[in-house]
Amino acid sequence: MSDGPGFAGHRKRLLARLEELRALVESTRDDLRPVELDPARQGRLSRADALERQAIAREAEQRRQREIARIESALARMAEGEYGWCAVCGEEIAAARLALDPATPVCVDCAARQG
Repeated sequence: MSDGPGFAGHRKRLLARLEELRALVESTRDDLRPVELDPARQGRLSRADALERQAIAREAEQRRQREIARIESALARMAEGEYGWCAVCGEEIAAARLALDPATPVCVDCAARQG
């Protein structure tokens, strides 16, 4: 895929989303601290709620880290001149697909085959 106006737009979107995700990771760091299990300070239901909130926070953190990795990979492909080409079959990724998800590494056909 050539370096056209869409390429710069995709890069800008990816960098903005990366910055947003990194800020979220930093702002939610306290949510991942171990839950204090002191029965004198909190009841059984409060502990259960705290553990549930922590599990939800952990899953959200894992999703953010996966998205960060996808974005960093897309930015690396841009730097290497491989952005816009399917990592599986080598064919060009449709512009509409990149507009929808600029971090995607695969074309529609290969994504469908991957499940």
